[in-house]
Amino acid sequence: MSTEITVNIHSSIRIQSDTAVIRIDPFKIEGEPHDADIIFITHDHYDHYSPEDIQKVSKPDTILATPKNMEQQLSGMNAVLFTPGETGEVRGIPVEAVASYNIMKPFHPKSKGNVGYVMTVDGQRIYVAGDTDSIREIKAVRCDTAIVPIGGLYTMNASEAASVVNEIHPKTAIPVHYGDIVGKASDGGKFKKLVSDGIETILLIK
Repeated sequence: MSTEITVNIHSSIRIQSDTAVIRIDPFKIEGEPHDADIIFITHDHYDHYSPEDIQKVSKPDTILATPKNMEQQLSGMNAVLFTPGETGEVRGIPVEAVASYNIMKPFHPKSKGNVGYVMTVDGQRIYVAGDTDSIREIKAVRCDTAIVPIGGLYTMNASEAASVVNEIHPKTAIPVHYGDIVGKASDGGKFKKLVSDGIETILLIK
């Protein structure tokens, strides 16, 4: 089975691999699938850290990966904590934590220590950026798939995100964080038009 990436809504991502089911920032989950082997949380805002939705996708042995700044919120949970720039392993999956923050905006300050993740899944490097602007740390990322926010206001907009993707040049780009809380459904099409021809753009939010 090849790696399958789906987006529930907003930045709620699911990765089905040969070895694990990975959820990133589960939000507005329908039903109670209890399917996640690993849950990655990028930061503690309600649309990314939803305890109710974490419960819906968790199993007894699910491992959470979160920024270290969330340590007190995770008391009693099976969690691996990351600071920006740190590398590690979660259930056999290599992980690199990448800084995720705003420039000249108050929503996600660099001092908070929020993170995105590069995870190596089935031999593919998948980067999930979290809520971020176009920052220097992203431009050092090397990945096969880049999952980036494009909704603007709290994050990069479609134009800024396309510029970042064109610079780091993954094989595949997937836009998120639009069409629900922030950003228009049409932002995905705008992003796709601005991404270089050599990069496959997949729109998973319709």
